[in-house]
Amino acid sequence: MHDTIRYVAIGDSFSEGIGDAGPAPFPGWTGRLASAMAGASDAHVSYANLAVRGRLLAGVLDGQLGAALALDPAPTLITFCAGGNDLLRPRFDVDALIGLVEAAADRVEATGARLALLSPADPSARLPLGSLINRRGDAWAEALGTLARRRGLPFVDVSRDPHLGRAEFWSDDRLHMNATGHQRVADLALHAVLDGPAPVEPADAGAARARLGEELRYYREYVLPWVQRRITRTSSGDGRSATYPTWTPVRGRDAEPASARGASVGPRSQRRPGLPATYTRVVTPLSA
Repeated sequence: MHDTIRYVAIGDSFSEGIGDAGPAPFPGWTGRLASAMAGASDAHVSYANLAVRGRLLAGVLDGQLGAALALDPAPTLITFCAGGNDLLRPRFDVDALIGLVEAAADRVEATGARLALLSPADPSARLPLGSLINRRGDAWAEALGTLARRRGLPFVDVSRDPHLGRAEFWSDDRLHMNATGHQRVADLALHAVLDGPAPVEPADAGAARARLGEELRYYREYVLPWVQRRITRTSSGDGRSATYPTWTPVRGRDAEPASARGASVGPRSQRRPGLPATYTRVVTPLSA
């Protein structure tokens, strides 16, 4: 078992933790994962989060990957989740984007750190142009999953999880997950990255009927500002920096209840005895 886990997250608003207003020492699925890892092992866990809202995939890799690899001491685990903002742009080239991720995986592998990939959360069920976003999201998740399997990387298919499309997992803006959604993603990631327990299947809360007044308020408060940013070529992340740019200790008692003991995270040469060097746990929805 490793004495130390140094975990850094890179990505956009999803990895930054936007929408998570719940009680957690470190909000967002990345912070909840860090806390869960501290409770799931005897390792000393340190956490950094370089993700910034609004970033396109190329911006994540250009502005965050180098900084993540330059952390001192070096990271043992990096999670990468990006592409969600690219899905919302007029041009979306899966092949070009996956090529960037492939090159990033080469850089991480050269350092000995472990890279875990996640597909972005799929907000398409209640968004304008939802069917287009869903098709693009499926294509992106498939490309990420194929890359992960080929390289033996942990992969969490958040996009096609059979439960996360439901309204109870999303915040009011319908674009970011709430605390419940972030916690489920953290549980999925713990299962994939640390060989933690399988997440509990959530009960269906039932579909709520949308009211005209609520829909008008939603478009006024969230959709129109988003359109305005596209017109003015601005981003919600302009001027923002990382929330945890340096290593922050995570105590075991900060862990969420859904955790298990006896697992490990780190470079391939240090993985748990008995697991092959190409070991990976791929979390995919039952109905994918």
